[in-house]
Amino acid sequence: MRIAVIGLGFMGSTHARALQKVPGATLAAVVSNDPLKLSGDFSGVGGNFSGASGNLDFTSVRKYHDLGAALKDSDIDAIDICLPSDQHFDAAQAALRAGKHVLVEKPLALRGDEADALVTEARKAGRILMAGHVLRFIPEYRQLAEILKAERLGPARASFFRRRCGAPGWSRWQTELARSGGAVMDLLIHDIDFCLHLYGKPTVFSAIGHADLNRGIDWMEARITFESTGPVIVTGGWHHPKSYPFQMEFTVVSEGGTLEFRSGDGPMTLYDASGSSETIEIAEKDPFVEELKYFSECVREGRQPALCPPEESAMAVKLGNLLMESRERNGEEIQCRF
Repeated sequence: MRIAVIGLGFMGSTHARALQKVPGATLAAVVSNDPLKLSGDFSGVGGNFSGASGNLDFTSVRKYHDLGAALKDSDIDAIDICLPSDQHFDAAQAALRAGKHVLVEKPLALRGDEADALVTEARKAGRILMAGHVLRFIPEYRQLAEILKAERLGPARASFFRRRCGAPGWSRWQTELARSGGAVMDLLIHDIDFCLHLYGKPTVFSAIGHADLNRGIDWMEARITFESTGPVIVTGGWHHPKSYPFQMEFTVVSEGGTLEFRSGDGPMTLYDASGSSETIEIAEKDPFVEELKYFSECVREGRQPALCPPEESAMAVKLGNLLMESRERNGEEIQCRF
């Protein structure tokens, strides 16, 4: 399968590198208005984890300056959209209408109606649409989902998810609310989406916090209620520019034990009901490679991405926006209306 990566910033360079390790997939083209990046020079690219900078060999890769030219290339099967979030909808819609399969970095779109429109467009076109919610492919989170869905420890009674980092000083567009949706749509959307993956559609929710993007602060604590589980808290955000380290963690209390994971702090641990504990060793895998591999398999086999369905990605966009609405209203409780 031949894939074109659209946008060569932090995520675009990350996806381009990951594609080199995906069996059966080829990086066929790249699209950018930056000649330096089109040459494969990513020395100026930064992000909240290492590995995106440095050079890539684009000798055999087609280079386009705009999306339209790439969409006219009949040799390209799929488009991998890594543009700023406010451009996701237009680019994905154009790609689907051009008959391409589409992987679009999270969020699927910035507005719920746009996200729903993309789901409808993909169905009409008979093409695979998937959002790049890489959290679903991080080994510890994937293992957590498998344990909970199999009910190995009984029902979950309380869940806590936290994700935080410095404000993204490497990309000015990300600190513009209208372009990125701020920390909620750029960062916490991962955990919002993952909770929907675990527990289904919520019933009621609320959020508190503080946003001052000029100072690099965008923080939220959300309380989400689902019919199938105990209370769920999603919290975190941006803590001033650059220096604050990236961290993610979860604690899930089930009847048979508590599962806990903190990035950079060793493997996931189970504290069971008998009072003992054990570490859960999980094979280390590059989640971006796993994400792109899964998308490629779905396209080749003509099956919908059940592990990361666009309907759930659209729901995450709606929930993220409603949580920001609740935060603006000082924690007002909102009944689910999607």
